[in-house]
Amino acid sequence: MLWDVLPTGKQPGGAPFNVAVHLHQLGLPVELISRIGDDELGTELLAFVASKGLGTDYVQHGKTHLTGVVKANVDDANEVTYKIVQPVAWDYIQYEPALEKLVSEAEMLVFGSLAARQAGTRETLYRLLEHARFKVFDVNMRPPHYTREVVKYLLEKANLVKMNHHELSEIMAWFGPATDRAAAMQWLAERFELEAVCVTCGADGALLYTRGQLFRAPGVRVEVKDTIGSGDAFLAALLKGWQAGQEPGQMLRFACATGALVATHLGATPAIVEADVTGLLAERTV
Repeated sequence: MLWDVLPTGKQPGGAPFNVAVHLHQLGLPVELISRIGDDELGTELLAFVASKGLGTDYVQHGKTHLTGVVKANVDDANEVTYKIVQPVAWDYIQYEPALEKLVSEAEMLVFGSLAARQAGTRETLYRLLEHARFKVFDVNMRPPHYTREVVKYLLEKANLVKMNHHELSEIMAWFGPATDRAAAMQWLAERFELEAVCVTCGADGALLYTRGQLFRAPGVRVEVKDTIGSGDAFLAALLKGWQAGQEPGQMLRFACATGALVATHLGATPAIVEADVTGLLAERTV
């Protein structure tokens, strides 16, 4: 959890944090594991979390590092770029027995590659992965904050992996044969023994490979304000469908619509509920 600093001001963000907010808004119980600094930015972030109705029992407080900040460049509304300050508080999430208990009892643990950029949080994440029932790897590669070795390790631990089409190309250049997206997703699922591989393709929708089948959903056309948080909302919606045991094509369509709806707002975590998403889908399929 951190602050995205935009030309228009700062907004709460961080991919796992955004996913947590959207999961909560879609009706799922969520707990956040993170760390903030003993500073004004940290205090403001906690207040925002509380305003969204999320708990902060597992958000650690540190005195040696500042609350995380990311400088976002939104010159291109469809392809936002980021400068991620380091080191910051969330690089030093400490392992605690309470975290192990939380993770072992949870239905899912959602994590990204960015959390593993520094040894402190990386070691905590690696320990917690050993206790998670179902591991969701939101790849979210932000150069230069990842390595091939770390991404490979996290792929090996995951059950469900979500990435964008750029990340799919880079990962396949590392590990697999040059091939089309559908074949690449099947190869990844088999190579890393994954239950599901999901690839987002921006305005062109998304692909989901699971149960030996490939499912496709087209993009939902909307007027884009910015795409910050769209992929995170997409993942939250996909996981809601996965938890409910929905048919893969259905959950993929719902996830695409959720991501599109977020793109019609400024910021990563607008107040969106399930009825808003179903309304957009109904409107677009008349």
